[in-house]
Amino acid sequence: MPPHESELSRLISELPQRPEAFEDLVNAAYEELRRLAAARLRHEQAGHTLQATALVNEACLRLLSGEKLHFEGRAHFFRAVAEAMRRVLVDSARRRLSLKRGQGRPESLNDEPMLGGTDPATLLAVHEGLDRLSQDDGVAAEVVRLKFFGGLEMEEIARNLGISMRSAEREWAYAKARLRLHLDGDRDGR
Repeated sequence: MPPHESELSRLISELPQRPEAFEDLVNAAYEELRRLAAARLRHEQAGHTLQATALVNEACLRLLSGEKLHFEGRAHFFRAVAEAMRRVLVDSARRRLSLKRGQGRPESLNDEPMLGGTDPATLLAVHEGLDRLSQDDGVAAEVVRLKFFGGLEMEEIARNLGISMRSAEREWAYAKARLRLHLDGDRDGR
């Protein structure tokens, strides 16, 4: 295990006894978290106000204000950050839509990247579709969280979930199909 990963693992293991280790953990993982946030924000429409640094900071603040800082390892930590980023992006999309007075309607999904330029209505529809997908297929939902909201590449997703690259790609294809159905239903007013 590279020194960086062993450092993250050490800090994660210290959290139950030393909650202040969270700051050290974020500092140790900051560049990677910022890279993931920047990758995710590249899919936002022009005019969005979030920057990668702000997205990471807000996500980490939400984790810190959560009930309990406990991660089962590096992969769990990154999944938690991806979920916190999801919540930040969803809240931002809701604010932007409320400023437009509900004029936004979901776009259809592009092939790759999943959403091209993400408008607020589409982001919210994916968020809602992800909740539905979580009930049926937890692995596919995790792939969406990590790729769409966390900005991870497929290789990173496979490693974080402990599955093969081929399985991760299958889950991604399945999740996109399910989310397309959800978005198409929203666009058609169903």
